[in-house]
Amino acid sequence: MWRVLRPDSVAVLGDELIRSSLKRYFAVMENKLPARFQVAKRVPVRTDLGSETKKLWRVHEQALKRFRKLLADIDSGRTKIEELEKPELSLLDLKIELSRRILESCHFCEWKCGVNRKAGERGACGVGERSRVASEFMHYGEEPELVPSYTIFFSGCTFKCCFCQNWDISQFPENGVETSPRTLSSLVSVHRREGARNVNWVGGDPTPNIHDILAALNVCEENVPSVWNSNMYLSLEGMKLLFATQDVYLTDFKYGNNRCALRYSKVPRYWEVVTRNHRLAFADAELIIRHLVLPEHIECCTKPILKWIADNLGATVRVNIMNQYRPCYEAKKYEEINRRITHEEYESALRMAKKAGLKNLGT
Repeated sequence: MWRVLRPDSVAVLGDELIRSSLKRYFAVMENKLPARFQVAKRVPVRTDLGSETKKLWRVHEQALKRFRKLLADIDSGRTKIEELEKPELSLLDLKIELSRRILESCHFCEWKCGVNRKAGERGACGVGERSRVASEFMHYGEEPELVPSYTIFFSGCTFKCCFCQNWDISQFPENGVETSPRTLSSLVSVHRREGARNVNWVGGDPTPNIHDILAALNVCEENVPSVWNSNMYLSLEGMKLLFATQDVYLTDFKYGNNRCALRYSKVPRYWEVVTRNHRLAFADAELIIRHLVLPEHIECCTKPILKWIADNLGATVRVNIMNQYRPCYEAKKYEEINRRITHEEYESALRMAKKAGLKNLGT
């Protein structure tokens, strides 16, 4: 059924632990259930989109409650989505309106720059009003449960990681091709029909492009799991816009404290923001958490991250402990990370995961 090149991406279909932690994702992937964004398009909203923003957010909260009930009814078989008419105005339409308003004083992420991107202003990410795509292709190098993954790399990022492997994409937001939501939707549909298990929004980071991603999903008729592949530095409003639209949050949990985040990625309040958003993501949908092991950072970053995951999200959440670090971009400026990790460091990270009680590990 699937065009795959890696044996583990076939074997994963029979892995009960992985399937149980990503139960709904697999059901959508296999077309047994509708993607969450398709359900959001069936949730009616009764309001005037010209209303004040505070009122629209109140309507949004009420619509989210109706979404959760409808999702439960669909998942239990009590309601069939194909029997529901599309409303004149949906929850997803409302999200798009709110996202367009945020562009005028941008606060999709925790930088909360407040710039008017519609007027040509740029904030910390450097991304303009219209999304630019650096590349898009069928990705065979992701976690086995995602492969093959139709992956869209947006230009620009909310972080300034000194060791970024995609620095030519993340640190140069002017690169890439300006792409409309309708074009994105068309590309997603084509690749889904060609065997993609999901659409994977990444970068850089996808957060500055929430408005166009939501708009693309709104015109997409294909049933495809939507994967939010992000550093999770979104604002609370940014997270709320994603609620009910993403099937999997594929998170990049980098640092176990604020000091390291500020030193290597130039972002403040990392721990508070990212832990908050992991809790919100876990309550909203399903998670795959990535942690890239950094040299000399086992005790300060790896250990507290793995313990936090086990204590707050449970033992069976899917966690990929990655050993792919290599010094890229400007890592040479920092002697302590200007090398690959050792075998001993990686083995230590795995032992920490097991000691924390984590059971659903990818390596």
